[in-house]
Amino acid sequence: MRIWDISEPIEPQSATFPGDSPFTQEWVARMERGASCNVSTIRMSVHVGTHTDAPLHFDVAGPDIASVDLTRYIGRCRVVDVAGTGSPALIPAAALTPALLAGAERILFRTRPTHDHRTWDPHFTALGPEAAKALVAAGIRLVGIDTPSMDHADSKDLGGHHLLYEGGVAILENLDLRAVPVGDYELVALPLRIVNGDSSPVRAILRELPRA
Repeated sequence: MRIWDISEPIEPQSATFPGDSPFTQEWVARMERGASCNVSTIRMSVHVGTHTDAPLHFDVAGPDIASVDLTRYIGRCRVVDVAGTGSPALIPAAALTPALLAGAERILFRTRPTHDHRTWDPHFTALGPEAAKALVAAGIRLVGIDTPSMDHADSKDLGGHHLLYEGGVAILENLDLRAVPVGDYELVALPLRIVNGDSSPVRAILRELPRA
């Protein structure tokens, strides 16, 4: 079965949320310098690249990433094209029709035809509270988006994040969906078991579903 890698590359050029720590890598041991193996140390915000937010990210009493329910990150999902509207741009709740969501447990939103992990776009499309409410009402277990956040960069209350958490919906951000046709797949996007982690990078993939 075909596999689509929908993760962003992580490198020094990766864009970061304003104020976050960029990716850096330091070599502790190198074979060309006589070491028996290559060993490196990395430093980065856990929100660099494709990642999942733990409730602890926006709720001081929320579970850390080591405590989240992993079943939400594995299973059938649907890739859909939905463009944002308004300023700042949000996914319109009206676009989340029963026909679009019928039979879906996980939804991944492609909001744009191109994707550049090295560029920070302050005008990115976010999910927002109204679309979050619609997804919770539809029984969605996970929502992913090809932009940096479920809420806008200047949001103070992170309403979309809170509504998804209260509805039991897991979050994936910074997905690269440009090469994936619209349709249903199997998603695998497991977070690292970081104790007290507010987020975790994931290696997100989609697998082609078996033919009936």
